[in-house]
Amino acid sequence: MDAMTTLTLLVLAGFVGAEVVSKVTSRLHTPLMSGTNAISGVVLIGAIAAMAGTTNPLLVVLGTLAVLLATINLVGGFVVTDRMLEMFSRPQGRRGGDE
Repeated sequence: MDAMTTLTLLVLAGFVGAEVVSKVTSRLHTPLMSGTNAISGVVLIGAIAAMAGTTNPLLVVLGTLAVLLATINLVGGFVVTDRMLEMFSRPQGRRGGDE
């Protein structure tokens, strides 16, 4: 593929992704975050694998940037998911029905 086709696909994927994510209800947000974390993990492994096979300095810099951003996204996603799950957990000292 040439650069213009790749750029067009990237822009279209961004618009479609933004449209799909904006329509997600709040109940589905946590499962969606978990799926996104899994995708970020795959991106991280792919970036490391792609970077391992190159000696081109530009590709090494771009690969390092991809690894850094995927790592930040992965860790941040798990932190946000953990906070959201804590919101739905019961307080430690209470049992259901003992009031």
